[in-house]
Amino acid sequence: MNKIVNTINSPSAIGPYSQAILANGFLFISGQIPLDSKTMDIIDSNFESQVLQCLNNIKGIISEENMDLNDIVKLTVFLTDISNFSIVNNIFESFFNQGYYPARSLIEVSKLPKNSNIEIEAICYCEK
Repeated sequence: MNKIVNTINSPSAIGPYSQAILANGFLFISGQIPLDSKTMDIIDSNFESQVLQCLNNIKGIISEENMDLNDIVKLTVFLTDISNFSIVNNIFESFFNQGYYPARSLIEVSKLPKNSNIEIEAICYCEK
């Protein structure tokens, strides 16, 4: 049985989709853009802050299911400017401490919701 995951720790969905779905130990997290969960607006234009906001939004959803960053097995990152690749790498290196890095794809796209510069989706796995 699949379970819809909703939390106030991260922005609510801006369309007809769930923040995440838990299925057979896998948590599929919808793409997170750098929205502030209280205002539902994109945070400031500083790209580094936007990357961290996306990751913290994912972390908020993960924590709702008593998972942590080490339960992330795959991330997909969408950027509107591939020249930000090294910035994403630097932030990931510090965010995912202790050398555990999930598998990842990074793709340049022409446009993202709310004119965001970045969107990150995640897949987590945890045997409970």
